[in-house]
Amino acid sequence: MATTGIKRLFLTRGNITSSLSVCSSWSSPATTTTPVLYCQRNMSSDASNDVLVDRVGNKGIITLNRPNALNALSLPMIHKIYPQLRKWEMDNSMKVVIIKGAGDKAFCAGGDVKAIAQQGVGNSFGPEFFRAEYRLNNQIGSLSVPYIALLNGITMGGGVGLSVHGAFRVATEKAVFAMPETAIGFFPDVGGSHFLPRLPGKLGLFLALTGHRLEGRDLFKAGVATHFIASERLDALEADLMRMENPDMPSIHRLLSKYQEQWEKDHYKEFSLKPFIGRINSIFGGNTVEEIVNSLKRDSSEWAKQQYERLSGFSPTSLKVTFRQIKEGSQLSLADCLRMEFRMSNRFMQQHDFFEGVRAALIDKDKNPKWKPATLEEVSDAEVDEYFKPVSREQELQL
Repeated sequence: MATTGIKRLFLTRGNITSSLSVCSSWSSPATTTTPVLYCQRNMSSDASNDVLVDRVGNKGIITLNRPNALNALSLPMIHKIYPQLRKWEMDNSMKVVIIKGAGDKAFCAGGDVKAIAQQGVGNSFGPEFFRAEYRLNNQIGSLSVPYIALLNGITMGGGVGLSVHGAFRVATEKAVFAMPETAIGFFPDVGGSHFLPRLPGKLGLFLALTGHRLEGRDLFKAGVATHFIASERLDALEADLMRMENPDMPSIHRLLSKYQEQWEKDHYKEFSLKPFIGRINSIFGGNTVEEIVNSLKRDSSEWAKQQYERLSGFSPTSLKVTFRQIKEGSQLSLADCLRMEFRMSNRFMQQHDFFEGVRAALIDKDKNPKWKPATLEEVSDAEVDEYFKPVSREQELQL
């Protein structure tokens, strides 16, 4: 039966058309097409097929199947993945879980923020979505079964939450990572409070505030991915994973490392941010967002000018809340980070900037958000504190 499952798994490689539309989520970077593996089932993107779940022997395979939306994560998808992971967690015969995205563009381009924003300020859908999403993030982070995410294409926002907390994150040269939430008046959630401050130096804070994109091998160099392989080798990697009779953490790591070492030409290239690490650690080591912005303004380099211009267009509230979030999260467990983020997300659902940011980026698409408050100086410490205050016991995120 396992052999039959393996054959079925690889029969449909390339069945999806490459003429995919741009995702309606806030992240829509240009990227080249990428060959990936698909499950053997019908690849239509209707709601009933938005997540494909299969089991081959002692291995589980989850395929995010909204290729026309760059596999953006919806609430129905969360409601399918979470109980499946819970079920596999309780199954002693289950040895590994693999998660990947359908189509040749993305692993997962993010959560469906447009659907949330269209419900309006104070809506109940936002908290419902975030509660379910953060529970899923925590389940991935606490999973005892080895969890392998194949990051072949766009991996942003909610897609990061589906991958970065797992044991293995395998990036290819086509991977594109970013957490650009400050650009739409939000914050890097899905456990960003936990993994970002644990990246080297001030890299995590830099990524959180600027939304800077990492591509290909840079995901591995930064510590976002645990391994890096060529996209053309994904077929062979999955085949080898499926052939493993009793996969465990050490044996999976050895296999992934073998594939990584086979591509020395990219494996040994320098991190693209290496020339700027000194500036990142110095400038983003500032005690406040204002201090960071002023340091960028004083720096005469082209790099600093680009970062200054970028931050100048982002939500001042989001920047200050995110700065505080990364500082707080550095001392918290993943579960406590997610509880904190749930309070923050609820507060954002009551305020102006998230809805204005999504309007400007996705609905009216005028790219001209009117933030309230409009400047960093107008965002008081007391206002920032409100985003972190506990809510009632009934409203807290239960994990």
